[in-house]
Amino acid sequence: MATSIDLGYPFTGKWLVQNSPANRVPSHGTTLLATSYAIDFVPVNDARRTAPITVGSLMRPEPPERFPGFGRCLLAPVEGIVVAAHDIEPDHPAYRGLPSVGYALTQHRRAQAGWVALAGNHVFIDTGGVVVALCHLQRGSLEVQAGQRVQVGTQLARCGNSGNSTEPHVHVQAFDSPDIDGANAVPLTFKGSLPNNGEVIDIAE
Repeated sequence: MATSIDLGYPFTGKWLVQNSPANRVPSHGTTLLATSYAIDFVPVNDARRTAPITVGSLMRPEPPERFPGFGRCLLAPVEGIVVAAHDIEPDHPAYRGLPSVGYALTQHRRAQAGWVALAGNHVFIDTGGVVVALCHLQRGSLEVQAGQRVQVGTQLARCGNSGNSTEPHVHVQAFDSPDIDGANAVPLTFKGSLPNNGEVIDIAE
């Protein structure tokens, strides 16, 4: 069993680190579906902010297109074979403020529904011992298919808001088997280090 895997960042531009295991393990508060070391990256604009907070955004759901990173290109962070590619789930509204409370109350239902309900649109890349997953992809944006070999930097899909997501972002995790229901989480780093929660990663385009 692999003890860890080092990845490239799966994007260019500015992205905010959230739920990083540099601050907490399990990073998402659960070991369910091998998410112990998962990291979320939220795309931000040049001012290092996501969509502006308004009175309206605190009171009602917002279209994902309002967010600066919705549709932003996602890249393969590792070389390997695509073993799963799914992009038929809808991109739902984003939830902040009061709407996020109601959305949080439905999370248990999504967890019971299984992997797709949580991950939304996703791609798995098998490196020959570790599988890397990118989740919450934009519907219909996949540019790869199962069985295809990808290199680091291959365009995979676009950032979306599918699955268990409150605003457009990409969720990255690694595990030791393509069978996610029985897989074990694998610790991951990016270019030799683990980004801290709240850090903004800026990768030249």
